[in-house]
Amino acid sequence: MVLLALVLSSFLLSPVAAAQDDYKPAYNPQMHITKTNGSIHIDGELDDAGWKQAAKANNFAEHRPGDQTEPPVNTEAFITYNDDNLYVAFICYDDPSTIRARRCDRDAVGADDNICLLIDTYGEASWAYEFNVTPYGIQGDYLWSLDGGEDENFDVIWESAGKITDSGYQLEMAIPFSSLRFPDQPKQTWKVDFWRNHPRDSRRQYSWAAYDRDEPCWPCQWGTITGIENVKPGRGIEILPSVIGFQSGALDDDTDPHSSWKNEDIDGEASIGAKYSLSSNMTAEVTYNPDFSQVESDAAQIDVNKTFALYYPERRPFFQEGSDLFNTYLTAVYTRSINNPLLAAKLVGRMNRTSIAFLSAYDEDSPIIIPLREESVQALYSESISNIFRLRHTLGAESHFGLLLTDRRFTDEGHGTTYGIDGALRFKKNYKFEFQYTRSDVAEINEPELIDTTLDIETGDGVWQDYFDHGKYSTALDGESFGGHNMYASFEIETRNFTFDLDYNEESPTFRADNGFIFMNSTRSTEAVFEYRFYHDSKIFDWISPGLVYGRVWKYDDGTFKDEWVVPTLAAMLKGQTQINIAWLISREDFRGKRFNSIRHINLNFSSNFSRYISPGGFISYGNHIMRRNVYPPVMGRETEIELWAIARPTERLKISPTFVYSKAVDRDTKEYIYDDYIIRSKFEYQLSRELKIRLVTQYRDYSNSWEFDPLITYKMNAFTIFYMGSTHDFIDYDDYGLKQYEQQFFFKLQYLVQI
Repeated sequence: MVLLALVLSSFLLSPVAAAQDDYKPAYNPQMHITKTNGSIHIDGELDDAGWKQAAKANNFAEHRPGDQTEPPVNTEAFITYNDDNLYVAFICYDDPSTIRARRCDRDAVGADDNICLLIDTYGEASWAYEFNVTPYGIQGDYLWSLDGGEDENFDVIWESAGKITDSGYQLEMAIPFSSLRFPDQPKQTWKVDFWRNHPRDSRRQYSWAAYDRDEPCWPCQWGTITGIENVKPGRGIEILPSVIGFQSGALDDDTDPHSSWKNEDIDGEASIGAKYSLSSNMTAEVTYNPDFSQVESDAAQIDVNKTFALYYPERRPFFQEGSDLFNTYLTAVYTRSINNPLLAAKLVGRMNRTSIAFLSAYDEDSPIIIPLREESVQALYSESISNIFRLRHTLGAESHFGLLLTDRRFTDEGHGTTYGIDGALRFKKNYKFEFQYTRSDVAEINEPELIDTTLDIETGDGVWQDYFDHGKYSTALDGESFGGHNMYASFEIETRNFTFDLDYNEESPTFRADNGFIFMNSTRSTEAVFEYRFYHDSKIFDWISPGLVYGRVWKYDDGTFKDEWVVPTLAAMLKGQTQINIAWLISREDFRGKRFNSIRHINLNFSSNFSRYISPGGFISYGNHIMRRNVYPPVMGRETEIELWAIARPTERLKISPTFVYSKAVDRDTKEYIYDDYIIRSKFEYQLSRELKIRLVTQYRDYSNSWEFDPLITYKMNAFTIFYMGSTHDFIDYDDYGLKQYEQQFFFKLQYLVQI
């Protein structure tokens, strides 16, 4: 509290920027644009005849960290269109020696100077397109949705070019109407905003539309453009064939370095995908035998003290369109539950305020997550067929009503079905109520041998809970049938300075979601979050925010105590684009039938983009944690967790991204060692041209004494037409032998988008 008082005093007494009496920001601006009669060539030059009739947006406002103040640099945006494309250009005035720009891969634009075009074609404030461009014309495209935020894996086809000039930089964009979804009507009215990101002492952001910080709805405050007439949204056919080749080799026994090496035959597969626009508002997509290669493997996570399944983000391109619709408050749809599909199809439609999505897939390897109160159990079965249906109707700004149905049928026997409703109601501007209710019906497969229920009482590894729901059902997959439910409700207040969020969750012991990511059930819980933010554009801070979190968990069966926590927090945005978050957790919990009353640990998060050459960040946690694995019975441990990372850009084309993750625990009372583990991962990227990149990922994990080296070369004409060739090399440092490779793979892929 003393530290907080000192920080706040320094913060509140620091000088405030002088008022700008002659500057007037534009709230909810409007613009009428006209069709161009001239041609436009996307090359970064703005001397084409087509730009002469373009509408112009200026009078930008700084909305971060300044509160609708006049920016220190000027920005102009131009917009026009023809039958095929929407054209947008920017002139960004600045000292060219201060511009942050580098040669990089698409979507890796966040740390650089860049502009952003925001488009809500339906004006519903539920989802929108984001198109970013750097001074070198590098693209970043994202799909923003109310429930899912920014989807960084979203990609469409469009053109961009940029050029650094003596007075700053300028950009051009051409976005085909075929890449957009919008109402099929003669005249369009869109919500649009033009942004400029200007990272210097702060991550300064300027926009055509000014923003009321007391208005939580972001797209509601964008400008409005009219004048686009007689254009058609995405139609036609897109075909995406690909071919892959691979060859693998490995030791016959990876536990024995003296065993013989075996190389598999060179193999290959072909796949094909197709997308067809059934109407202006509905698309159908199908894919056969997709390899769903992700080019880069998932980063390893330390899980030596975790009892629940690990979550990994979705990166596969087939699941992009309609991904915003599948996002709900409960993760009832986790598309990585469709693990290895042979055939998949998808239908997405957006009709005025109503959107629908349907996904169907035949999966050859089906992961199963069994959620329990203190752990989750995982298994892998063979074939299944999944069908997922989603309907969402927008009621107004940040308000909606939705229906969700998921169903997975195993080919031999068994199924898992979930169905439910969800919605949100925003009222009196700053108040919002959210809810979701979901039922599940499960008929298990009869394969109890898939789960090893053996419990190692020395380490605590294995399945602790053999039965659930008062002993009615077993953890084993033994053909039982049951149903359960999940319920979520939230009340939120969001104003200029104050945020309050009160949540309630309950999951019955028999609730599962075969196509979702539900790792825990059999609890009732509530959590309240308070936060107050002081804005102050001074020489030290942009803002500072003290807060408090309180939560409590009850056992679903009898309502007795399970867990409780109080977390005072302090967050601040400092100059140098440096953010710090401090949290002190005070908790008590029942675990494995034992009460732990002295759970205490402090967490520190920090990140910075103070330099164009290096951006560090990290997470540090220290204190008392329950040792949930590796010991029996569980004890209170003193745990240290450290995760440090950085992005170094020593040259315009080279990017180095090292990561260090460390975890160590000892018994708090006896000081005996329990475990320690660390992972060192580095990624080296060199951008030879806008299309061509070479990359090397290296990783070492101490827990398994394993090394990984993954070189890759990629040629990317656009987001979908791509060629890459690479390999993976895995080594183990054997105690009696030393370092030896135990597995490797060579591979290539060629994928080409054909538009008809």
